[in-house]
Amino acid sequence: MTHQGTLGVAVIGTGRMGADHVRRINEVISGARVAAVVDVDAERAKAVAQGVDGCTAHTDPAAALASDDVDAVLIASPGPAHEATLLAAFAHDLPVLCEKPLTPDAASALRVLEAEQRLGRRRVQVGFMRRYDAEYLRLKALLDSRELGRPLMLHNRHRNASSPPWFTSAMLINDSVVHEMDVTRWLLGQEITAVTVLRPVPSGNAPEGLEDPQLVLFETDGGVIVDTEINVNCGFGYQVQAEVVCERGTARIGDGHTMVTNAAGRWGGTIAQDFVERFADAYDREVQAWVDATRRGEVTGPSVWDGYAAAAVCEAGVRAQREGTRITVDLIARPALYH
Repeated sequence: MTHQGTLGVAVIGTGRMGADHVRRINEVISGARVAAVVDVDAERAKAVAQGVDGCTAHTDPAAALASDDVDAVLIASPGPAHEATLLAAFAHDLPVLCEKPLTPDAASALRVLEAEQRLGRRRVQVGFMRRYDAEYLRLKALLDSRELGRPLMLHNRHRNASSPPWFTSAMLINDSVVHEMDVTRWLLGQEITAVTVLRPVPSGNAPEGLEDPQLVLFETDGGVIVDTEINVNCGFGYQVQAEVVCERGTARIGDGHTMVTNAAGRWGGTIAQDFVERFADAYDREVQAWVDATRRGEVTGPSVWDGYAAAAVCEAGVRAQREGTRITVDLIARPALYH
């Protein structure tokens, strides 16, 4: 069903990402407004709502989803809370943009997938924002054109300046490499079938007990080999790069050379310090695309299938990390709704 007026959005979760999405909807994109915010911290929700005309604050998602002012839902709460909110949104037949992860594990993602299939149509776009990044879009278009022939290998690098003290080795897979899992599937149009994790000696920059960096290897059902360097304590900034090796050439993105300066006998540029800075434009395009599609009565972008597939690959990756061996990915057959 098309929506002629301004889309009223309930933002669930007002932490760093949720508050940034409130700002984005309020100040950057068009066609939507923040009608409600929800957070278990009532004072934080109230503080965010006070900065937006006509926005109500809630501590329970059910109250916001039942509001006549709410036409769509943006979920930016912690992953374990996503399933309940998604099912509640389905009950109200509301379109959803759900930040990754769809849910924290494959079993709960599968329940969401089955619930959406019962609706008979897609209602969810999953927030894998790299699909909206200008460099990744150009790389995707090049690969789809087959100008360089078939892809044979994909090299990814994912580096953070530092990790928070509570960051665990499993989170290297579930919170960081999950992005490479999705972008690999999207760029290649192939499913990941197996994961191997190699661990060098930990960096002296890594907190005690964190096995960082690591090299994560994917195999795909199209025969492509993919490696990802995950290094969350590199010390110098936030860096995401990808290089595809094809039959007739290679293509690389992420060097970040948008501006190079020459001064005082030196040349150089800057390196982004976190993902919000690096992918700011991608987040803007992602939310605008969701709003535009929702107003047309459509759902586009990464699907619940993509969220489920990422969760399944994450589970294989954590097992591979823990057991030190190659682990195959267990996926159900892809339902017709997601073809």
